[in-house]
Amino acid sequence: MLSNMDRLVSIGEAAKALGVSITTLRRWEASGKLVAEHTAGGHRRYDLAKLKPELFRSEAEACRRTVAYARVSSHDQKDDLERQKQVLELYCARQGWTFEVIA
Repeated sequence: MLSNMDRLVSIGEAAKALGVSITTLRRWEASGKLVAEHTAGGHRRYDLAKLKPELFRSEAEACRRTVAYARVSSHDQKDDLERQKQVLELYCARQGWTFEVIA
């Protein structure tokens, strides 16, 4: 059975999961936007299951659109272009971005 600390991650891992800096996580905690558990040594630990990037994005970021660009150098590489587009779409979707793929 996992203990509570086994499902928690460090501040660096949490920052990477949210795509923000460690300083931003500390600021969010100070403002009450985010709650961290602390180890006996005073280190912050975050429950990844409770960290949802969409809760921390500003309205300006929510309106932002990402443009992904795919290209190949010749018509013979049309299959490569389709693969590139699929990879870009998957990546952008996993990041939770509003996006458009241009090829």
